[in-house]
Amino acid sequence: MSDIQERIVTSFNSQGLMATLGAQLVSVTDGEVQIGLPFSDGLSQQHGYLHAGAITSIVDSACGYAALTQAPPGSEVVTAEFKINLVRPAIGERFLAIGRVQHSGKLLAVCTGEVLAISGNASKVVAIMQATIVKAERLK
Repeated sequence: MSDIQERIVTSFNSQGLMATLGAQLVSVTDGEVQIGLPFSDGLSQQHGYLHAGAITSIVDSACGYAALTQAPPGSEVVTAEFKINLVRPAIGERFLAIGRVQHSGKLLAVCTGEVLAISGNASKVVAIMQATIVKAERLK
């Protein structure tokens, strides 16, 4: 495991929200991070779909960690802004958020993300995100 992969795994495992949701880090590569989430009735909204808050949380984290893969050693990241399009109801057995770096500058990274709803061998995009991520030396 590379240093950056180890940093991301450690950071991900310290996130209370990801643990509460039941999200799992699936893949970490340069410029791309994937986070999985099984469907749970406890994360559903009134129509039985996965709640937009859960969808948004996993894709925001995927984008942030994707940006971190291209940040200097010792850096941290925080989301400055995002836009999400919920393109269809989030109906599936599990969900996969994929965050990708589109541009990485000195202080900002622009990332795109998508969330797939997976049932059996079929998948459909349920959300698309664009995010601006800030890189900082220290956040405390």
